[in-house]
Parts: sequence; C-alpha cells; structure tokens
Amino acid sequence: MRALGVVGAGGFGTALASVVARGGHPVVLWSTSPDVVEEINRERSNRARLPGVELAPSLRATGDARELAEQARLIVVAVSSTDVRDRARRLGGVLDGRHMLVHAIGAAAGPDDARVSEVLAAETSVRRLGSLAGPALPADLTAGRFAAMVCASPFDEVTAEARRFLNLPPSLRLYTSRDLLGVEASASLSGAYTVAIGMADSLEMGPGPRAVLLTRVVAEGQRLVAAMGGEPKTFAGLAGLGNLLVRTSAQGGENAPGYQFGRALGRGQRPESGARLPDAVRAAGAGARLARRLRQRAPILEAVSRVLDGELDARGAAALLSDTVALEE
Repeated sequence: MRALGVVGAGGFGTALASVVARGGHPVVLWSTSPDVVEEINRERSNRARLPGVELAPSLRATGDARELAEQARLIVVAVSSTDVRDRARRLGGVLDGRHMLVHAIGAAAGPDDARVSEVLAAETSVRRLGSLAGPALPADLTAGRFAAMVCASPFDEVTAEARRFLNLPPSLRLYTSRDLLGVEASASLSGAYTVAIGMADSLEMGPGPRAVLLTRVVAEGQRLVAAMGGEPKTFAGLAGLGNLLVRTSAQGGENAPGYQFGRALGRGQRPESGARLPDAVRAAGAGARLARRLRQRAPILEAVSRVLDGELDARGAAALLSDTVALEE
C-alpha cells in the first residue's frame, strides 16, 4: 500500500495524480470509465499528453476498485457531488479500517445536503476521514506553478500522510488543519459565492461595489461556518476566501463553472430543464437551505437562491442586497 489513490479522472483528479506522480510517488487512479482507463494508461506509456496533463510513468489507471484498495492506504476522492454516494458505495465493499479517505468535493452530497465526510462514513467502514480544499487550479498543477491547499482532519495520521504525498515544494504546498467541518463548509460556501460574484461581474458593478460584496461574503461565510460548529476563521483561509478569490479572478474564473454560470445568469440566460448543474450552483442552493435551518442571516445566498428559482433576475438580486444593511457587516 505504497501508492496514493485517486478516485475520479476529471480535471482536478487527473492533475493532482499527475503532480504527485511527477514528484516520485506511485499513484493509482480509479475511474469507472473503461475508455478513460485505457486512454490514460496508453498515454502514460507513451509519455504523451492528455489535455494539457503530462502523465508520469508512476501513474497507473484502473477500473478495479479492489486494485485501488490493495495498493493505496490514503485515497483522495475527487468526483462530482452527485457521484460521491455511488463511488462511496462501491468503495465500501473493498475498503477497511486500514484505509484513509480525503475528499476534494466542494458541495454537499445528495438531496439531503449531507456533508461529504458524512456520506463516506455512512457508506464505508473508513473512519479516518479528511477534506482537501484550496485555490489549486488544475492548470496551475499541471504547469508546475505554485499552488497551495489545506488538508483538514481530526486524525493526525491523515494529515501526516497527506503531507507525505502532497507537500511537493516548490510547486505544491500543503497546509493542515483539524477543523474538518470548517474546511468542508468553507469549500462548499466559497463555491456558492462564485455564482454571486459572477452575476455581479456580468452587471459591471465596478471595483467599489465588488469589494463591498466580497467583504459581505466573508462576513456571511464566517457566520454560517460558526453556526455549523466550525471555526469562523477557517472561511478566511485557503478553503474559503482563497478558493473564492482564485475562481473569480480574470484567469481562474475562465474555467470556474460556478463563476461562469453566475455570469450567464447575469446576462439573463437560464439553464435548460434537466441540465446537470455545476457543484457550485448546487452548493448555493444547499447553503441557502442551511442558513434557513440554522436561522442565520444569509442575504447573499438567499438572493442567489431566488435567482436560481426564477423569482428574481440578477439586477433585482443586486437591488435587494443593496437595501439589506447589517451594522455588524
């Protein structure tokens, strides 16, 4: 069990696996798509490139969950929030108490808005769980540019093992935290707020109102994290504010689905009925529902939720927020 395991061959999962493999560690990437497994292994053997990702020889893809379990003790789950329960159930039959699971999923899972760590605990026998989040874009990882993330877990052996694989200076720095709930909540909320910033930018509000919106986002996010039982300062760190800033920047926003979805909403475009929504958009709805359950003020998430439900357009949401004043913010 010397390898790092990665579940999911999307942009982030493949980029992370490639970076770790280039750092000299064996990596096993599990995908449920036979075509993806074949393509990755073929490109790896040829030392060619897959959409901007240079695949190191120490990276191997597999479609067999049991092979993943046999070769990796620490496993990073990097799939969509809509797929995490299915993947967890498949892993449940092959993982045991020796394993550690860290997820990199920035949204609640399923119709019950459960935290991903709760889903992993319910569907597998693994109890040493953690969360990985932060402003590390796949493009930065694959290009070898500096990136940083935080791994949170109440178990020191999880964060220690994560640092062994993922702390790869100068290209990747890994920070650690014991605030698992706070990092999960911050990652999800920061994704949700990218939708709000995207709508604001589409309206060309200007730097002053944008700065006001960002500061209100920080206040609202910290309030919600604290109400959930996390550390409010966690939202001002890599998982929350750091994640939000990079995914609403000129460069990072181009490939941030939540931000681009918000810009489309600001232009009056609506998703087609039945279309699969980005994790950030689902996180916005989940965040608004969470705030209502906790009886916390969350005017930004509430405004985004009303736009998503078709009750307001982006300009109406902006007007509503400008009329919502709180002395503590």
